[in-house]
Amino acid sequence: MPKHHNSVTGNIRRPVYPVLAGLLLLIGLAAWLLLEGGRGGLPGKAPRATADAQPASMVDEGQCAGCHADQAKEWQASHHRLAMQEASETSVLGDFNDIIFEGTRDTTRFFRKDGGFWVNTAGADGKPADFRVAYTFGVAPLQQYLLELPRGRLQALDVAWDVGKRAWFQPEPGQGVDTRGPRHWSQPQENANTLCVECHSTGFTRNYDPASDSFASHWNSLGVGCQACHGPASRHLDWAAKTLDASDAGFELSLTRADRIREVETCARCHSRRVPLDDGFHHGRRLMDDYLPSTLTREHYELDGKIKDEVYEYGAFAQSRMFAKGLRCSTCHNPHSTALRVTGNALCTQCHNPSGKTSIKGIDGKGLRAKNYDSPEHHHHAQGQAGSHCVDCHMPGKSFMGIDYRHDHGFTLPNPARALRLGTSDACLNCHRERPGDEVAAQFRLWFGDDKSDTPRYDESLWLIRGGRPGASRALYQQLESRDLPAIRRATLLTELPTYPSERALKAAAKDLTHPAPRVREAAVKAVGALVPPEQRRNLLMPLLDDPVRAVRIAAAVELLGIRTTGLGNYEKSWSKAIGEYEAAQLSLQERAEANLNLALLYQLNGRADAVEQRLRTALQRDPDYLPALVALVQWLDGNFRWEEGRALLEQALQAHPQSALLLHANGVMLLRKGDLPAALKAFAEAVRLDPTNDLYDQAYAVALHDSGQLEAASQRLETLLERDPANRQARLTLINYWREAGQIQRVQALLAELEQQNPDDPALRRE
Repeated sequence: MPKHHNSVTGNIRRPVYPVLAGLLLLIGLAAWLLLEGGRGGLPGKAPRATADAQPASMVDEGQCAGCHADQAKEWQASHHRLAMQEASETSVLGDFNDIIFEGTRDTTRFFRKDGGFWVNTAGADGKPADFRVAYTFGVAPLQQYLLELPRGRLQALDVAWDVGKRAWFQPEPGQGVDTRGPRHWSQPQENANTLCVECHSTGFTRNYDPASDSFASHWNSLGVGCQACHGPASRHLDWAAKTLDASDAGFELSLTRADRIREVETCARCHSRRVPLDDGFHHGRRLMDDYLPSTLTREHYELDGKIKDEVYEYGAFAQSRMFAKGLRCSTCHNPHSTALRVTGNALCTQCHNPSGKTSIKGIDGKGLRAKNYDSPEHHHHAQGQAGSHCVDCHMPGKSFMGIDYRHDHGFTLPNPARALRLGTSDACLNCHRERPGDEVAAQFRLWFGDDKSDTPRYDESLWLIRGGRPGASRALYQQLESRDLPAIRRATLLTELPTYPSERALKAAAKDLTHPAPRVREAAVKAVGALVPPEQRRNLLMPLLDDPVRAVRIAAAVELLGIRTTGLGNYEKSWSKAIGEYEAAQLSLQERAEANLNLALLYQLNGRADAVEQRLRTALQRDPDYLPALVALVQWLDGNFRWEEGRALLEQALQAHPQSALLLHANGVMLLRKGDLPAALKAFAEAVRLDPTNDLYDQAYAVALHDSGQLEAASQRLETLLERDPANRQARLTLINYWREAGQIQRVQALLAELEQQNPDDPALRRE
């Protein structure tokens, strides 16, 4: 029977997704089914039902091994099965024999009491207390522990067990530094009910009750079981018992028959950085019906798509040539044991071999070269040594959580010269750190020659685009015109279009509104929304309100919020339904301060002003230190003629967070609105000092300097900003106005010339 728990927990990895704040920032595992037919226990002559007689439900997975013994045996020792376990003598690997661990700031004691495992460490109030270990997370290379807190909360302790060294360690030094910091294990940002347990259990729902601010979280079974990937199995049991006619053996999606996209999206539910759109997911639907996966953002990916932060495998794999050629997760990994199907270079030489032919069905072998890749003639390293393995050069990895090394799944080609030019990592440079980079690049060139391809490269184009370099917009359009561009890369480039506005940019975004990939359509919707005024979006975006994928419908509804007052004609009902889906997505995450802020912003834009303040205050109840919600509340109070109340709230926050650049910037804005320009300038200057790379703070400071009569200082501030971020169009246009005001025509012309080199179709150039 399914178990109900008052708590659930953290993750051996970093949280699966960041919940994004702000209205416009809307918000995978592989284990094949081991199912028991139940033939002996059901009447042989029962009438056969149809597949749609009743929805499928979760069953006891103990029944699965009866018919799928081999798969069950493989799964038994897998990391999927052991992803989450009740704390016991057999599951707990760490030393709890009264061991003291001295962390960055806190002291943690691990001990046993009342037959259980306990931890004494600083809680949310900063005071040491005893917490019971409820569950283990993972088994190698580290194991984390989930501690029970009141109201059904489970939190992942920030001290973990190094299984190899058999020692306690702190996976991320940033955690535990300050009990009020967002990364402290006890804080809402580290809540495992929301961030972790879904991917470490089967059939999980958070079951958060906003009235009591508590969880009654539920799962069908701990660990990643059969139904986590295959879906509820009740109808499969009926099918196996011959009481149900079903083309897909009683499942909403048969993974044995699914195409590579559906299989990879099944794994991506957990093996991707994404934001949920519901409490739980629906088997058989597209990934973006239940989640919004991240694009290849500069924070999480390098220019060439290699991972640089905790993003899991999906984002890199989805942009790889391997995926484009037909590979899927189960091509290389046994989905039950999670082990590689073939060890060593033999895994790759099934396709990359002297015959130039693949031995794997379903793989497009066109373009394979007949070559012996598993030889020193190719990799130029001693056989069996580092550098001779395919993964060393084509799947370089990084260590997360301190010791968890993961290979990048983009299957990239090393090129040290290009990496040095673009500032990206490279397998050759990573291994040969003792040698100057130019020497490594020269040796690589001797072995492999120069890249003489005339096709514009994605990484080099993105280097131009994000750097605001000459030819940026041309490079952007060249990439978007490519038919072979992976969907996730196309979506990423669409997010760059608003930086280079023009009629051509709008046409490029509008064209992708009908792209077959929902990831691309969703990004195109947002690009259109950023490129044209609300009224002009109407005809372009209204059809997307009926898109078959939820994330796309939501994006269109949000972008059309601004024109609701004039009506949407025949699309009124579609808009109401889609914006309702967005609201429902946020309501399903009410335990998060970010979701409550999103709801407040939605209600403000949608004419529900009476609900805004309560949502902002609820956000601060969920997380008193979530400063974006506090700033929004201060601004709301100020805008509703309650300046003194907002002023007191902000001053109180500044006393608690004197080093917060966000609060100081907000203070400057508030002071500016009240006419106290000298005080505002001091606040803006301090915000810039604390966060010198934030363009928004720099621009606000420059404008305030200008308005105080310090034209030269304001212009110099913007010059410094543009040296750091040449692609900042708004700062450039503001500086053009300031230099023109100062009579510096040559500087104006130089800035315009740079803008024309970046984007010759920029509408600002036509006004000059």
